[in-house]
Amino acid sequence: FDPATRRLSLTGTPFRSDINPIPFVDYVQDGAGVRRCSWDYSYGYAPALEDGVVRPVIFMAYSGEMRWRTRAGDELAARLGEPLTKDALSQAWRAALDPKGDWIKKVLQAADRRLTEVRKTHADAGGLVIASDHENARAYSRILRQITGKGATVVLSDDPTASKKITRFSKSDDRWMVAVRMVSEGVDVPRLMVGVYATSTSTALFFAQAIGRFVRVRQRGEVASVFLPSVPTLLEYAGEMERERDHVLDKQPSDDEYPEEDLLKEANKKKDSPDAGEELPFETMESAAEFDRALYDGLEYGGGAAGSSEEEDFLGLPGLLEPDQVSQLLRKRKAEIHASQLKARGTTEPEEESGPTHEVLAELRKDLSNLVGAWHHRTGKPHGVIHNELRRA
Repeated sequence: FDPATRRLSLTGTPFRSDINPIPFVDYVQDGAGVRRCSWDYSYGYAPALEDGVVRPVIFMAYSGEMRWRTRAGDELAARLGEPLTKDALSQAWRAALDPKGDWIKKVLQAADRRLTEVRKTHADAGGLVIASDHENARAYSRILRQITGKGATVVLSDDPTASKKITRFSKSDDRWMVAVRMVSEGVDVPRLMVGVYATSTSTALFFAQAIGRFVRVRQRGEVASVFLPSVPTLLEYAGEMERERDHVLDKQPSDDEYPEEDLLKEANKKKDSPDAGEELPFETMESAAEFDRALYDGLEYGGGAAGSSEEEDFLGLPGLLEPDQVSQLLRKRKAEIHASQLKARGTTEPEEESGPTHEVLAELRKDLSNLVGAWHHRTGKPHGVIHNELRRA
């Protein structure tokens, strides 16, 4: 390329996992002394959304009580959506995804109701469940058959006919497909408008790849819906859909960090259990799902038990809305819900008395998230950066 006077480089992933410079890319030093790659022009999710070439995404987060028995015979319990230790969160998350429990069953039911609503305006709209392993994928397919009366297309990483199954599904009007984290292996189905994130993979790259399956617009006004567990990492990713990624030099990975590309490759390998053949360290005894909140454009809406009017309001959103119409409708419904809550208490002003600790914490977290979202739109800073600054302060 030496004789060239101009070079045009295009990429959707302007970063790499190591600290070697990318050829032909300039690096600039930021205020913290870290060298970051510098691009001449960036076209991200936010401007693409404004141009109508990608869909807006509404995230439906579900919490719930989990109980499990460890290999030593101890019975433990935790609630998704509440502050948990790393180990407790990991086990509660996996208990939620266990097909033997009720959490995943209720979430799949809710997702199918949402798909039914979307198909009123898009008759061929489809749904995708991203599973952790082969065994869960087959189990989720059986649950979907019980819900819909029809089986789902199951796509496994070691299936030689996987590509043909995906192509056949993309051209049909079947409702559901279940894939084992194969988000980077040819899952290109523009009619996918509802998703269930039923995997414990939690890297930023994998999450972005997964959500990318649902944002490919066919006509203006299409709205995508993704159902996921109330796990802090996932909620943070969901609130940072507009975040730009770049390549950073001078930064050595810590002991518990691994290159995201390697994790993505590992995720797409055949796994018949979440621990690649190892015995599960616990047995799920009970899992229950409750609608926690909806996230859109960095803001949170709603919050109530599964089957509540708030949950039904979000599941019943029209499948054909412009991004600004989604925001207006969500704000309107949030105001209506708040007014009905005040009316039920017989007052027009919020009560000053504090309720149970877990309710107060939940409300404070929602207030914090909304304020961070507003500050993000004012300053352009990513949500994660704002949260980190607040923690340091």
